[in-house]
Amino acid sequence: MGHMENIHNYIDKIAMEVFNFIKEEESKFEGGWVPAAHIKNALELNFVAVPKNNIQHGAKGWFFAIIARMLEDRDLVQYRKTDSRAYYRAKS
Repeated sequence: MGHMENIHNYIDKIAMEVFNFIKEEESKFEGGWVPAAHIKNALELNFVAVPKNNIQHGAKGWFFAIIARMLEDRDLVQYRKTDSRAYYRAKS
């Protein structure tokens, strides 16, 4: 298996771990809607995404956003935005 296939396999495994986490957390939140901030914080998925010489003010949730989009594309999660807050839950 090549580098690309290995990397994509790892990302797929990460996506499924995040999905399983969302399913486990749903019972703790109204309507099963798990706040994206809770997911990112609980799983420590905020990272700095620029080279050290560039300026970025704090870690960002870009990695989680990619994973969440992958889960949406697979029709595994629903997304909802209320005001400035994002929420996810597993599709029934």
